[in-house]
Amino acid sequence: MTAQLVSEIHPTLVPNGHPLMTGPFRPNYQEFNASDMEVIGEIPKRLSGVYLRNTQNPVHQPLGTYHLFDGDGMLHMMRFDQGRCEYRNRFIRTHAFQEEQAAGQALYAGLIDKPSLALRPGWGARGGLRDSSATDVVVHAGMALTTFYQCGEPYRHDASTLDFKGVDDWGQKLLPDGGIAAHPKVCPRTGDLLFFNYSKQAPFMHYGEVDRHNRLVHYVPVPLPGPRLPHDMVFTERFAILNDFPLHWDEALLPQGKHKLRYFEQQASRFAVVPRRGQPQNGIRWFEASPTYVLHWLNAWEEGDEIVLHGYHQKTPMPKTGYDNSGKTLGPERYGPTLCEWRLNLHTGKCAERRLDERPLEFGMINAAYAGRPYRYSYNMIAHPGSFLFDGILRYDHTTGQSQTCLFGEGRFGSESPMAPCHDARGEDDGYVLSFVTDMQADRSECVVLDAQHIDAGPVARIVLPHRISSGTHACWADARELIPS
Repeated sequence: MTAQLVSEIHPTLVPNGHPLMTGPFRPNYQEFNASDMEVIGEIPKRLSGVYLRNTQNPVHQPLGTYHLFDGDGMLHMMRFDQGRCEYRNRFIRTHAFQEEQAAGQALYAGLIDKPSLALRPGWGARGGLRDSSATDVVVHAGMALTTFYQCGEPYRHDASTLDFKGVDDWGQKLLPDGGIAAHPKVCPRTGDLLFFNYSKQAPFMHYGEVDRHNRLVHYVPVPLPGPRLPHDMVFTERFAILNDFPLHWDEALLPQGKHKLRYFEQQASRFAVVPRRGQPQNGIRWFEASPTYVLHWLNAWEEGDEIVLHGYHQKTPMPKTGYDNSGKTLGPERYGPTLCEWRLNLHTGKCAERRLDERPLEFGMINAAYAGRPYRYSYNMIAHPGSFLFDGILRYDHTTGQSQTCLFGEGRFGSESPMAPCHDARGEDDGYVLSFVTDMQADRSECVVLDAQHIDAGPVARIVLPHRISSGTHACWADARELIPS
């Protein structure tokens, strides 16, 4: 292995055995460039592009109570080319990160702290928070874009080198409304970036689009009855679908500065069907469904008069037992997320829904070339009981209902696993599924490569990283042809 230590951040953090700062969540502080890594198996020569994953790595001692999603953002990249690979990782140097580095301490409150605890005005729909840009990552207009789940500045990075590029002009224009939320989507046919944001001020939500030339071309309000907590969105050829779920802050307590999360089980789930690049007067339509919360969507498409949505319907969005809002009880199985289908009929205005599978699954991904269109296969994470960790991947065939499973092994935890189609793919599942896996027994991390058609056969390649990396959140794949040459 050839590994170059590029830089090292010196923390003020004292973990003291905190379960979300130790073990699989132990932060990384060293930034590496690595090549010629040990490979168990063989890297496919038809794999060409970059696999990116975002993670939380707390640097400074929290001002209050640490939550899993409070950590500073760090990107991990594995670049593939003709059977070769290169690994890099870099902290995301947001404005908040740079301010805290200069101060040598935390300046912002955590998710479950009172916003008034912050030493400086914070970011996010909640206020007081550090904009860590640690939630999501996509590739748009040839570069990586990282985002924060409670809204913040969209940060650009060179997708091949992870060089930090900062915030584009269009991102600056959105700051009065809080920036953008995590989970913007990239349309594979137009190259447009579709995004939303939300806040505690009317109209409470906006929808926008940035074209493939990185120009803000559309931005409209999507009025809500009050402050909400949407997390993800989905789109079709003609529409973006946003949501208003009955899990949100108690509005009666907000004037007191209290952000108490409540599940209003008598409220319906609502979906906003927003015309892409259309104006509100052209018809934002709302549809009602049974109460739930959907943290993540898989896909959507148009079928006759209907819009079909696939996502993870939660059976218990706020469990009555075993839930303490600390981040220690984030195991997806507690919320009962299962694959579900919603059909929004544009002719009748009605919504029909059905459960596709009963197994608790989350953080699924598809071949992104099929986003917004009918598809067949999804690759879903299998939760480790009781924690925000993943034991394996389940490939689900949405046509037959059949599935395949790849388990990482005892004490081995993976991450959201994008499907990487081959550059000369001959079908939807002609490619590979990638995951960064942390092995607690061997005290190391690997990038595993699975044949997308046969994930149950186990990895075709395991690439040993120069260090053990922390568990993270979201990831993406981008073909080499999508990237701006460095």
